[in-house]
Amino acid sequence: MKLKVTVNGTPYEVEVEVAEEERPSLGSLVIGGAQGTPTAPTSASVPAVSANSVVAPLAGSIARILVEEGDSIESGQVLVVLEAMKMETEITAPQTGTVAAVHVAPGDPVQGGQVLIDLAS
Repeated sequence: MKLKVTVNGTPYEVEVEVAEEERPSLGSLVIGGAQGTPTAPTSASVPAVSANSVVAPLAGSIARILVEEGDSIESGQVLVVLEAMKMETEITAPQTGTVAAVHVAPGDPVQGGQVLIDLAS
């Protein structure tokens, strides 16, 4: 490689050889998934405290509650959105029924296995 340098006002042309060690490659790193690939909601399961309760599958905080006491719900309907480690998990109804009680509010911290909603068949 040729370089042009000026020392005390006098220009010089210098040829330099660069000796570099080959650095090991760590491979590629993908953050956020492949472009154009939609991300699916995460799913997790925790055994219910009773057949008529919906529990938090993991510890986090309540981002949104999409139902109220007395609402009729369908199996698979999203009831609550739980935020944990900057990711949202949709918690769905295990069965068709009616919301008997909501035990949490948006912003509440919850533990895995904690009852969030009671259902009436």
